[in-house]
Amino acid sequence: MVQTILSQLLDRVGSLVQEAEAFYLHTEDTPIEFENNRLKSLQTKASEGIALRVRVNDRIGFASTTDTNRLEDLIEAAIQTATIGEEATFHFAKDNCTDNAVAAEEWQPPSFAKLVAVGERLIEGVRAYNPEIMVSVDLHSRSLHKALATTGGTFTEQRWQTVSCTLGGNLVQGEDFLQIYEYDAVRQGEPNYDAILERLLQKYRWAEKITAVESGAMPVLFTPRAVGSVIGGLFDTVLSGQTVAQKASPLADKVGEKLFDTRLTVYEDPTIGVSACSMDDEGTPTQRKTFIEGGVVRGFYWDRKWAAKAGTTSTGNGFRSGLSRPSPNTCNLCFAPGKTPYPDLLQQLGTGLIVEQVLGAGQSNQLAGEFSVNLALGYKVVGGEILGRVKNTMVAGSIFEAFNQLVDLSSERELVAGNSLLPAILFERLGVAAKS
Repeated sequence: MVQTILSQLLDRVGSLVQEAEAFYLHTEDTPIEFENNRLKSLQTKASEGIALRVRVNDRIGFASTTDTNRLEDLIEAAIQTATIGEEATFHFAKDNCTDNAVAAEEWQPPSFAKLVAVGERLIEGVRAYNPEIMVSVDLHSRSLHKALATTGGTFTEQRWQTVSCTLGGNLVQGEDFLQIYEYDAVRQGEPNYDAILERLLQKYRWAEKITAVESGAMPVLFTPRAVGSVIGGLFDTVLSGQTVAQKASPLADKVGEKLFDTRLTVYEDPTIGVSACSMDDEGTPTQRKTFIEGGVVRGFYWDRKWAAKAGTTSTGNGFRSGLSRPSPNTCNLCFAPGKTPYPDLLQQLGTGLIVEQVLGAGQSNQLAGEFSVNLALGYKVVGGEILGRVKNTMVAGSIFEAFNQLVDLSSERELVAGNSLLPAILFERLGVAAKS
């Protein structure tokens, strides 16, 4: 059905343009939301649309629509935008793949009733620990179906379903506001709800006592989730082909140079996680690729547009947000494990700080590889033992300085948010600022 629609669209536009690419997307989401211990909303949202890119007089035109019955209007809009579009420095996929291997597993998503019961059980579990905690639960059952066809003969189609769970709690005691959350997502299955609950409760146990740290340089341990939100995000930015081509990345022109500790290896494995895929959203096959190996910069990730600008080829990293134009992105970013078990890393930390959750992106200068983040949740450690949580505390540094102060990465890794496979990382000294 979808292949027929895209084929008909390309047949209509083919004689009017040099080449064309049609991208189809259908999503369905069933969010079940609990707020302040009560069910807030339960509904299903669905969307469908097509995005069309064309090459006319060596310029790129683009248009999208959520009305699949008005394809002539879509064609006209795409061709018109080509008159003011950017110069075409790349070609759409052609003759390189015909992949319609959609998810083969026969899997039925959980019912409304089951997810509501899960939410209620999670709330009961948190309140059994402390009835003063106001609990929120967001459960999402999502399905995604996307396909791409080009006038060059390429057709790809992918389809999968995911279930995600966010469990959070808000505890107000006088002027103290404590918000803690846990999240996980699973493809063709369900998260381990009991494990999510236990991780959240453990965070509350460690956070019961409020303590303080002195400002200064000290050992800092990032949990896998903090690695994902702070350090992983910085590498994701500086390894992007777009920032490299724009000469905005500090890693531009550094391929082959050793800039980090030899224990740091950063790579992408498109076969794991909820975003695993065999093709990107431009019809380019994905591949496992190493960006940093043993501290040495090996390469970057590219879509077709920015690869052409840099005189290289796409690495299968042209992805879209909805029906937008593709841009360079990763489906996951993984760090190789270290050799030290997490309990031993905690002992090696001695007296210092654990970073668990941060507030947004802080004042990070991502293009410089720098971070300066306020802690939403962090713990003070003395003698390898967690004493309690800290407040009004900030951690700052850069990935270059930090990985030259590396103690080790944990031998265990966690699939953070159903995507990135990450270890905990201990740095010998980072800057910490705390208000008394």
